[in-house]
Amino acid sequence: MASTVIIVGAGAGGIATAARLAKSGFQVKVVERNDFIGGRCSVILKDGYRFDQGPSLVLMPELFKEIFHDLGTSLESEQVELRKCEPNYVIWFADNDTFEMTTDLSRMKSQIIKLEGKDSFHQFHSFMQESGAHYELSLSHVLKRNFPRLLSMLRPPLVKSLLAMHPFESVYTRIAKYFKSDKLQRVFTFGTMYLGMSPFQAPGTYSLLQYTEIADGIWYPKGGFQIILKALANVGKRLGVEYRLNSAVSSILLSEDKRHATGVRLASGEELHADIVVVNADLVYAYNNLLPPSPKALSLQERPASCSSISFFWSFDCVIPELRPHNIFLADQYEQSFDSIFVEHRIPDEPSFYVNVPSRIDNTAAPPGKDAVVVLVPVGHLVKDRFGGFIRDDEAWNIHVSQTRDFVLNVIEARTGVKGLRKKIVSESVETPLSWETKFNLDRGAILGLSHSFFNVLSFRPKTRHSQLQGLYFVGASTHPGTGVPICLAGSKITAKQITQDLDRDKSPLANWLGLVSWLVIGGMVAFIAILGGYGVATGF
Repeated sequence: MASTVIIVGAGAGGIATAARLAKSGFQVKVVERNDFIGGRCSVILKDGYRFDQGPSLVLMPELFKEIFHDLGTSLESEQVELRKCEPNYVIWFADNDTFEMTTDLSRMKSQIIKLEGKDSFHQFHSFMQESGAHYELSLSHVLKRNFPRLLSMLRPPLVKSLLAMHPFESVYTRIAKYFKSDKLQRVFTFGTMYLGMSPFQAPGTYSLLQYTEIADGIWYPKGGFQIILKALANVGKRLGVEYRLNSAVSSILLSEDKRHATGVRLASGEELHADIVVVNADLVYAYNNLLPPSPKALSLQERPASCSSISFFWSFDCVIPELRPHNIFLADQYEQSFDSIFVEHRIPDEPSFYVNVPSRIDNTAAPPGKDAVVVLVPVGHLVKDRFGGFIRDDEAWNIHVSQTRDFVLNVIEARTGVKGLRKKIVSESVETPLSWETKFNLDRGAILGLSHSFFNVLSFRPKTRHSQLQGLYFVGASTHPGTGVPICLAGSKITAKQITQDLDRDKSPLANWLGLVSWLVIGGMVAFIAILGGYGVATGF
């Protein structure tokens, strides 16, 4: 009889893991608290306007293609149409200068030479070589490998590659070695915000994000980002996955000896039993709300988290031609703005922000002659007050939203030349750290989960399998390998493989016996070497 699996949460990682396990012969059920799939990759539909509430572009397209291929299909076969965004972004500076990030190298060359001088383009090639190495090494040694224990980081291929990945320098430090212009340093570092990190703190490895943007371009799925996850869920359904929406989980069921996960209890009181439970809910929330109290749960609340955001979703009564599909408005006080978010955990006085106009690349996102616009303003996550609670002052946040709205509209008008934006807005929706936390159970309202600082990745990141409870696994942003939809898709392969391997091991007495023998042999060798070492010290050899 097939092993049964319950997956808690229908985010990208949960949907992908469900499909992978179903293809491997498991009987899979996904329970989701909301009435839609996708988690943060959700859609706002209002009066003919469509907004991506979460991600609004496809990066690292090979990881999207890989999962559909692994499931015996393709994006094209599932009617997913990816449209290339060209240029990738227009970056707007305070002095009204602009820079187009593009896959068109001739266009990149002319812009770089303008800012750095006629002999500077070879520096760009050197940067691409380094960031490309970061990408390929990370893909091979991190994103497709599990790190179940500390010693996993001692794998020879990873150790050999570690220095070439520059994890002990910041992204900004690495970029500054190639570009001297302040503007180019900002152009090639703001992308760390995809990880919810400051470029002054993010390990240099993450310049891989700039590489994939320039080498592969950025893409937008017609119909909105959630179309990809709906297609993936449909593949899973064909393989036998059952989805139960509007089914919030209140706790994970444990065996009488408290050593095994045996299913979930829904908020309605209904109990669902299974051989395996996979948690795709926010990891910190799950440990602190779905499992019994533990030191691990408390320690996760103290780990560095990513940023949050104030996000606006605006319906305009006309087209705003000055805006491109993807726009970045960078703060003049660049480093200070990041310090405000990641050191002081507040809203910067002068924030950088991102403006997406999906209707510019996909006319189904807004009625004819009108625009749908999404604005994401990174801000600090919620913080504890002196009494140990999180600051949740609705009145204060209303003021923050009003001030941020005015700032954003003023900057857009000043830098693009468009006039009267306020009068053109016919409808608005807003998300804040408070609503992110409430709607999606995101700890501290951190939209990208735990941070990706060095001691929050690889073997230091929360594991894909619970250390004490058998049959309990994790997938998603705060679990290895990390945050972002393509990374969560890669994580689904790691988690599904681990589940399959664990079950095979449990079913095979020979495998268990060989495992014990291996550990005894290794232990004996270590002891023998230690004795020889002691003998050598004692005898002078």
